[in-house]
Amino acid sequence: MLYFYIMKYTPINPKLFVENRKHFTAKMEAHSIAIFNSNDIFVTGADSTVPFHQHRDIFYLSGVDQEESILVLFPDAQNPNHKEILFLKETSELIAIWEGEKLNKDQATQTSGISTVYWLSEMEDVISALIKEATNIYINENHHKRAPRYMQSREDRYVAQLKQTYPAHNYLSSFDILFEIRGVKSPIEIALIEQACNITKKGFDRVLNFVKPDVWEYEIEAELIHEFVRNRSKGFAYTPIIASGYSACVLHYIENNQQCKSGDLILMDTAAEYANYSSDLTRTIPVNGRYTDRQKAVYQSVLNVKTEASKLLRESLLWKDYNDEVARLMTAELLSLKLLDKADIQNQTKENPAYKKYFMHGTSHHLGLDTHDYGDFENEMKANMVLTVEPGIYIPEENLGIRLEDNLVLQKNAEPINLMKNIPIEIEEIESIMNA
Repeated sequence: MLYFYIMKYTPINPKLFVENRKHFTAKMEAHSIAIFNSNDIFVTGADSTVPFHQHRDIFYLSGVDQEESILVLFPDAQNPNHKEILFLKETSELIAIWEGEKLNKDQATQTSGISTVYWLSEMEDVISALIKEATNIYINENHHKRAPRYMQSREDRYVAQLKQTYPAHNYLSSFDILFEIRGVKSPIEIALIEQACNITKKGFDRVLNFVKPDVWEYEIEAELIHEFVRNRSKGFAYTPIIASGYSACVLHYIENNQQCKSGDLILMDTAAEYANYSSDLTRTIPVNGRYTDRQKAVYQSVLNVKTEASKLLRESLLWKDYNDEVARLMTAELLSLKLLDKADIQNQTKENPAYKKYFMHGTSHHLGLDTHDYGDFENEMKANMVLTVEPGIYIPEENLGIRLEDNLVLQKNAEPINLMKNIPIEIEEIESIMNA
């Protein structure tokens, strides 16, 4: 049995990783070497660890989903066999007994398309020789605007070691290249994201038939994880938000420990991953299966904004123009709901627009290997970007928070493709399913 059949997900065509490396190395400066590390396995207590999650960048460039792996890219290497190298942890008898066998060299080549594979024990000598040939070293520091700053990673430690050992070299940022190329998805990536969306649909369908008054939020969470895992997902793509009543107005509520009361809504921002690719769904449903008139009115306003915002998305659209138009759409809906009035509009400023009182987060973000994936937010949108569209209206004084979210693929000369078009979202459809 080959390694990649042991993973929950089915094998990924190595063409994806071969092409990703071509895109990356094409943007490297001459005489440069780039090095990428796997994530740590994080300790939680005396002898417990968090399940391993591969560093997205080494996965993007190699497909290797194993700890203590290192990828080296050196297009100008004197030895043609050293243009692409994987270093892997070698299986020992002890490892095989306690953890199971790791990738062997043939399996690593089949997974990644990389011919040259060494064991980690050989890495120091090989890297030392290669760096002597290089002028620049690309290091993989995380400059994502949402990156946590309180934790040192395996990559951070390795970068510090490199700079200490090779202080005379010029250091460049891999992130700058990855930020650009990861934002535009290949057909293989889009298919993987779509599979994550399809699994998410199965979870949501299950929940629609499960929710009833007095259910607990964590019971809904359990139904979702059951459906996700049984469909070859490792689980949630991000920490699930299952927020009933007032909790729906807390944007990053993750306790999921309240009882759902009849008459309230449940905002569920929950989605599955598949093969390390994320989906990102939000739906807001009535605990008792029926929306009140007020809930319907607010819900329909959010849906109107989502529908119209989705139609805007296209290649060459500027992010600023998109956000300005969504702001206009939301302002109009808030006026119709009488949450804003003309005085609010007259008194708003550019820094503090009136609509932000009820819709305080962004409408769209990139989606891919990370739920908030790498990708340009400043310039023109490009075909095959995968974006969320997720407007919301939050009214704490009414214990009412509604957000709706789908995942869309931008097209060259057409409307975007909604990867979640088959997941119920209309008021009548949700009520009909919940009361069937």
